[in-house]
Amino acid sequence: MVTNTSRKRQPFSTEQKESLSEGREQSKIVRKYLEAIEHSKPKRGRKRTLESITKQLSTIDNTIKATHSLNRLHLTQKKIELTQELELIKNGPDIRELEAEFISVAMDYSRRKGISSLAWKELGVSPEVLAKAGISPIGKPERRPRTNK
Repeated sequence: MVTNTSRKRQPFSTEQKESLSEGREQSKIVRKYLEAIEHSKPKRGRKRTLESITKQLSTIDNTIKATHSLNRLHLTQKKIELTQELELIKNGPDIRELEAEFISVAMDYSRRKGISSLAWKELGVSPEVLAKAGISPIGKPERRPRTNK
């Protein structure tokens, strides 16, 4: 006969809850900054400008009514994509603000997760930003010892 010997979990202490909350907040800041870096990387081919996107939208508006329904469908989708791209260019994330937030949490996050400066650089974080965050260019940051209270 198998008995169910499940242990009751102890509730999280206030300190543990605060630590989890801080970790989630740091992860959110790091993710937003890395996504902004990824988005701002130069793409292959000709650079897209506000003027070129606006011109394409105008061309679509001029031709969309004169085409048959299947082409109109594809042009409508292209118009949606161009409009979204235009909005992103106009109102894209403020990389400086995200960078400042990243700098404030990067060292602690790196120590907690064991992230090296090399890993940050591979994802596009500049050495200058890492230096401002206090992350040395060599090796892994030391992990903070965990305290069980």
